[in-house]
Amino acid sequence: MIRRQRLAAGVCALLAALTAGLAVPSTAVADETEQPAPKVELVLDVSGSMRARDIDGGSRMAAAKQAFNEVLDATPEEVQLGIRTLGANYRGNDRITGCKDTAQLYPVGPLNRTEAKTAVATLAPTGWTPIGPALQKAAADLDGGDGTRRIVLISDGEDTCQPLDPCEVAREIAAKGIGLTIDTLGLVPDAKTRDQLSCIADATGGTYTDVRHKEELSDRVGELVDRAADPVVTPVATEGAAECAKAPSLKSGLYTDREEFGRQRWYKVDVDPGQELRASVSVADDRAVNPDYGVLLRAVTVHGREIVRGEAAGTGRTDVISTGLRYPKPESDDDTATAETVCLQVTNSFSAAAGVKTSPGLPLELTVDVVDGPSKAGDVASFGLGRGWWLLGALVLAGFLAGLLWGWLSRWRVAVWRTN
Repeated sequence: MIRRQRLAAGVCALLAALTAGLAVPSTAVADETEQPAPKVELVLDVSGSMRARDIDGGSRMAAAKQAFNEVLDATPEEVQLGIRTLGANYRGNDRITGCKDTAQLYPVGPLNRTEAKTAVATLAPTGWTPIGPALQKAAADLDGGDGTRRIVLISDGEDTCQPLDPCEVAREIAAKGIGLTIDTLGLVPDAKTRDQLSCIADATGGTYTDVRHKEELSDRVGELVDRAADPVVTPVATEGAAECAKAPSLKSGLYTDREEFGRQRWYKVDVDPGQELRASVSVADDRAVNPDYGVLLRAVTVHGREIVRGEAAGTGRTDVISTGLRYPKPESDDDTATAETVCLQVTNSFSAAAGVKTSPGLPLELTVDVVDGPSKAGDVASFGLGRGWWLLGALVLAGFLAGLLWGWLSRWRVAVWRTN
């Protein structure tokens, strides 16, 4: 019996070593590099209207404080978080002074939950609603670093500091190409407040949410803070040209640009023989536009011959329209064959509604991916097993040995049971 136990232990050890050796090839060891710290600033409206008692029997201010405390407790350690207020300090009637009333309550950085909660506890509904100036200051608070940046704006009313339009402020922030997203939440909003907060969010690719209950507010703010900690690809700002010859050369990656109404932008990508170009584009109508519009993405040779195209149309019911294309370049038997320059043309047929500004252009996001083509020898990506057949063979071998060992151990346990 001792001999059988030693044999079973030896087989188990052999199988474990074999499986471990096959499961992770030496070339596939992950390079674990520290990711840049994501930054979030919560921007809270503390204007006089926050005294209204229409959220679950309590005031809007009380609901906001409760939400902040719950979110601060649950904020991921890697997130650098700050808090900015608007309308929290000036109680007078002077509009010029009231429209400067925005202050950083807690600086963006590593979170001390006790200090942040103490600062929030001191807030009381006070003055004006300078959303535009607060967004400008919040963008400056988040400046610097390579991590994701997100503003979460919580308000219950329209900006009272026109003509500084907060929608225009958000568009200017987006036009800088700094990868900053603004999400907005409206507390028991009316139609005008909803439209303004939606416009702010749309300008930067953010989201807008109606909030009428304390639990909704806590959950939504928590989701947005958590989202900032998710690993994302930061878009790279680029500037397309009016023709292919002057277009910027792009590598695989995510890019942002601005495109004027009814215009086109050109970009260039080099594709080697045996590679496949995959490209997609999204254009957002971040302001009021006329219905019936479209986006066209074309891959063209440097001589102007169309290779492939993708196109999409909208009717005014969506705020983003996207399309894509794929171009596999065949392998060549010629060892001296060089890369082909493919011109990507993005064209839109948007038109601005009456009285709507046409500048800056519409936000555009372009994804470029140049990968080995499906005709490459040994490519079994369609099986979801990675490149090459070695992994498939390893799995089959490991399964065979595991089944053999399990059967042998089962017979051995039955034999031991019978002898006892």
